[in-house]
Amino acid sequence: MRLHYTHEALPAPGSTTEVAPGIRWLRMPLPFALDHINLWLLADGDAWTAVDSGIALDPVKDAWRTILAAHPLSRQIVTHFHPDHMGLAAWLEQETGAGLWITLGEYATAQLVKHQIAGYGIPAMIEMFRCHGLDAERIAALEKRGNAYGRGVPELPATFRRIFDGEKLAIGGNTWQVIAGFGHAAEHASLYCEALGVLISGDMLLPRISTNVSAFAAAPEADPLGSFLASIDRFLDLPEDTLVLPSHGKPFRGIHDRVAQLHAHHEERCAVLRAACAEQPRSAAELMGVLFERDITDPHQTMFALGESIAHLIYLEQARSMKRVIENGIIRFVNIH
Repeated sequence: MRLHYTHEALPAPGSTTEVAPGIRWLRMPLPFALDHINLWLLADGDAWTAVDSGIALDPVKDAWRTILAAHPLSRQIVTHFHPDHMGLAAWLEQETGAGLWITLGEYATAQLVKHQIAGYGIPAMIEMFRCHGLDAERIAALEKRGNAYGRGVPELPATFRRIFDGEKLAIGGNTWQVIAGFGHAAEHASLYCEALGVLISGDMLLPRISTNVSAFAAAPEADPLGSFLASIDRFLDLPEDTLVLPSHGKPFRGIHDRVAQLHAHHEERCAVLRAACAEQPRSAAELMGVLFERDITDPHQTMFALGESIAHLIYLEQARSMKRVIENGIIRFVNIH
């Protein structure tokens, strides 16, 4: 089945759209080039379970206040720790009493990044980027930007209910299975309901853009791209007509087609990187423009683009297609012929 969208009309701010029985779609603003996030409400008896919370912005709070007037919350499930998903979890808990359900990996990572602990702080990220060739001007811009995570997530819930890969959650009259995914985040939770034929994919499967997969300073030898590709292959076990509810973009069907597209995309990007490193070693910073085919100067985009460039190079290194060389403290990669 080819990928196709099932709902063309977007929910207006402060409103919801039904996409399946007992499932409502919310769309909240983001202050980035990617300007929106999809949130979901699942009917849960006399109340609703929210999936993800939105970033901590006043317009998002205002939209939530309108929605909560007709949709009281019983709990909230957060797919992963990123600010657009976790930002208002503490605020929603304070406003509604709805407790947080999340995997341990995501709750722990949120705490580590929020409080800038060890390899999860800005200094560690900047040192990793320096070693991969980032210039002083862009390093200074990242230092000036500081801990943007703390602004997007001003507070975290003090407690949480841990969810596990494979766990089956009873929500209303339906059963939702947790499917853990890796590479984009530490222990991302997607939710699948067999009875409804619906997958809430979070950021693990998006219909138009490829999910960001970045290297992390705390685990410099990890292979996040390999983990991501192995994770999305788990979705091939689901029926091809599954309705996919992504965090960005519109609901769609054609889950197998989208997995194949993402594999092809990353294979093609890896081929481009190998071609660029065929004759001489090059750093991840030098290859950002090659991988993304544009100049990247904005600090927010630099963080994602360089993290993803490093991840692709590590993937190729671990596949024994490239090797790293270190010259004057700078890591570069070259093809293995």
